[in-house]
Amino acid sequence: MLNEIDLSRADLNLLVLFETVLDEGNVGRAAERLNLSASAVSHGLGRLRRLLNDPLFLKTPKGVVPTDRAKELATPIADILARVRSVISTAEPFDPARARRRFTIGTADGFSVFLPPLLDEIARNAPGIDLVVRHMQMETALSDLDGRLIDVAIAPFYELPARFTAQPLYEEEFVVAARSGHPFLENPTLENYCRMQHLLVAPRGDPRGIVDELLESRGLSRRVALAVPNFLLALDLVSKTQLICFLPKRFVAMHAERFAVATTKLPLGLGSPSVQAVVPKAALMDTGLVWLLDVLGRPG
Repeated sequence: MLNEIDLSRADLNLLVLFETVLDEGNVGRAAERLNLSASAVSHGLGRLRRLLNDPLFLKTPKGVVPTDRAKELATPIADILARVRSVISTAEPFDPARARRRFTIGTADGFSVFLPPLLDEIARNAPGIDLVVRHMQMETALSDLDGRLIDVAIAPFYELPARFTAQPLYEEEFVVAARSGHPFLENPTLENYCRMQHLLVAPRGDPRGIVDELLESRGLSRRVALAVPNFLLALDLVSKTQLICFLPKRFVAMHAERFAVATTKLPLGLGSPSVQAVVPKAALMDTGLVWLLDVLGRPG
């Protein structure tokens, strides 16, 4: 814990420097991102090392790695900076044309159709905004938001605790995807569907999904011949094999030029879930995050 004398020597910019070096793992890249010279960053690290009485970062052939103490400090420092940024953002309007900031978005690749229009908006009107997209498990999405591991979670959410708010993005329809010319496409009945060999997207490796539950309710079943961890791998394999798979329609359309895949509907009662951008309500004090939600919510 810093005492009053230590605080008189502290500088908030040193915490920003710590965060950036930790993120980049390289003093030169951190300096470039902060618009400083490498020597200025090294000097700042020296001050921070003396203040915290730890080397913080150790040199390697590829850059620097954090010490155990730096790893311990990473979360509390990120929390301090997030709170300071939130306070400042409420006092200053967010100007995307001038802002330099990085947002972290949690999602699954099957719901990544928001990225091309978002990147286009950033390129045209917010050139200083960077993005990190993290693969997100639905089971940990809300705790990831609470822990500030991500700024926004994008996925179909059916129920949310009161502390969260959601921005609807689009309604998704799930379709059966098969390689072009697959015999199933000529006769896409439920009976014929159950005869096929199936591919399932199962991030946790469970070879059973909601489709199996719906089939079971009708006294039917299918054979899941392969389970894979993500949608893009599923789409690639569907285009090259006899396997068929339920996939998000917009996701398949986004990759239509790359993969020779056709789709068909199958009345199974999957519905059209609403894909939403979810943030903690407290985060709405952050005008930068409000801007991001507004951009995400615009019609694609």
